[in-house]
Amino acid sequence: MILGKNIKKQYGSLEVLKGVDLHIQPSEVVSIVGSSGAGKTTLLTILGTLDKVTSGEILFNGVNITSLNEKKLAAFRNQHIGFVFQFHHLLPEFTALENVCIPAFINKTSKKEAELKANELLDLLGLKHRANHKPSELSGGEQQRVAVARALINNPKVIFADEPSGNLDSENAQNLHQLFFKLRDEFKQTIVVVTHNEILANMADRKLIMKDGLIQ
Repeated sequence: MILGKNIKKQYGSLEVLKGVDLHIQPSEVVSIVGSSGAGKTTLLTILGTLDKVTSGEILFNGVNITSLNEKKLAAFRNQHIGFVFQFHHLLPEFTALENVCIPAFINKTSKKEAELKANELLDLLGLKHRANHKPSELSGGEQQRVAVARALINNPKVIFADEPSGNLDSENAQNLHQLFFKLRDEFKQTIVVVTHNEILANMADRKLIMKDGLIQ
């Protein structure tokens, strides 16, 4: 599904990624671990098209995303990729339902269709009764589940998660971890997660260990 070939990334003279090769299969949960500065988040943002390689190739279902221009890349990202970050990045002035709908609106989905799908996702995640609440009225675990629903709204091929449970207590973290595997089992969702949480890392189908800009 995702094939990375000799991915390198430099910021000025600083070489962060030094020739990463990887292959991620459909319906696979892959964890990426390593010490701070190993290049985990840089790799994730590049795979997720939020940053560009210095050199190398990334093939996404056969599409070379490293060759797309900004407009095509933005459309590809919106249609095929979902993101979940450590901090939920919900817009405070909007309700849970409205936050979930935003990527669908960007994708020119009708309001009726977007809200129907958003309500289905919130129901799936146990949040139907919180649909009209704003982020400030939700717990940390609820906010993160809204962020997961938002990531799923456009039926992405893959979800990239960067320390998704890093800001949650142990109970909510465990619930979020179980949710990822539910998404894999029930919806064949592919998930790539950068984490320092050893429990989550070891639950994954595969654990990739990064050190000094390379996968060990």
